[in-house]
Amino acid sequence: MKIGILGCDDVPERLRSVGGTYREMFTKLLAPHLPDAIFEWFDVVNGKLPDSTDVCDAYLCTGSRYSVYEDREWIHALKAYVRAIQQARKPFVGVCFGHQVLAQALGGEVTPAAQGWGVGIHEMKVTATEPWMQPQQEDCKLQYMHADQVQRLPPDSVVLAAAPHCPVAMFRVGDTMIGIEGHPEFPAAYVEALLRARRERIGAERTDAALASLDEKADDTVVARWIANFLKIRDRPRF
Repeated sequence: MKIGILGCDDVPERLRSVGGTYREMFTKLLAPHLPDAIFEWFDVVNGKLPDSTDVCDAYLCTGSRYSVYEDREWIHALKAYVRAIQQARKPFVGVCFGHQVLAQALGGEVTPAAQGWGVGIHEMKVTATEPWMQPQQEDCKLQYMHADQVQRLPPDSVVLAAAPHCPVAMFRVGDTMIGIEGHPEFPAAYVEALLRARRERIGAERTDAALASLDEKADDTVVARWIANFLKIRDRPRF
């Protein structure tokens, strides 16, 4: 299986010694569950998209410092490509910005979150368990780092998990595409460094609460298994 990582940003140079690049984070997260997979990076933020949806067997879209509703050429191009992936029935997983662009590209709505930043470890409650969500788990804790969130789902969607601060924490569109607001790929040390770097933007009180939450254990491995299982589905059922 060849998985295209649609890179919508990358780790700042000064923080790469903490957790590596986005490509390295996602490869480390998924490779144990997809040992035969090949991961190819596409620098989408700098205008590099695959020539066609047939270039890869499946796609994963990363987080970003940008917002999906910004008027940027590469964001418009990415939305069009997401729609092409849907038409081609290729498996797609969006994480954070990727989760939001999935919703926005297919007819949903993303806006700044009314309550402000969602940061640190938060628990999402599974509201719909599907066959690929193995091992089954009713609640999952993940790292979060977002100021925007999905407000309205696109057509043919279902919410799979909700968090107190984020009602659409995970959702599926059709039978080939899912979005996850949290960051299963982020190691705690990287989140800590990012929180400290963004303290002024996020606010001291919320930053301190998020830093304190990092002592909790995230369910990264469980969600990585779910992603891998979803990407491996060959004869995709109509859910």
